Amino acid sequence: MPVGELGPEDVVTAQPDDDLETVAEQFAEENVGAVVVTEDEEPVGILTDRDVALAVPNSDDVGSVAVEDAMTADPAILQEDDEAIAISRAIEQHNARRFPVVDDDGALTGIVTLDDLVATIGEQLDDVAETVEVQSPGYSP
Repeated sequence: MPVGELGPEDVVTAQPDDDLETVAEQFAEENVGAVVVTEDEEPVGILTDRDVALAVPNSDDVGSVAVEDAMTADPAILQEDDEAIAISRAIEQHNARRFPVVDDDGALTGIVTLDDLVATIGEQLDDVAETVEVQSPGYSP
């Protein structure tokens, strides 16, 4: 299954010059833990709720800190036609849990996460279990 078919297509985004207060409100309103930071529809960073928390001790007014000062710049990205196993490889290689998904032109088309990978594996294991049960009528887990 291609990465582009996993995760939400409606990605919550922010601009580098947005402030952390605005993004924290987005986290709450959209019930997300990360936003993809874009310029001209291309991902240039990712900002997580953890990044915001880590910015707190470094500022007297964390709400006014610019997103670009707290985000992870140049995030690892996945192509929408990459296979789902690419998520696992990206997690290992980049030690990250969330990856913007882009099309051939580099435009943001989605986001995939560790949770998407786990859900996909779970679905595939259900399929395997069904096959085992059909092929082994006396088998019961």
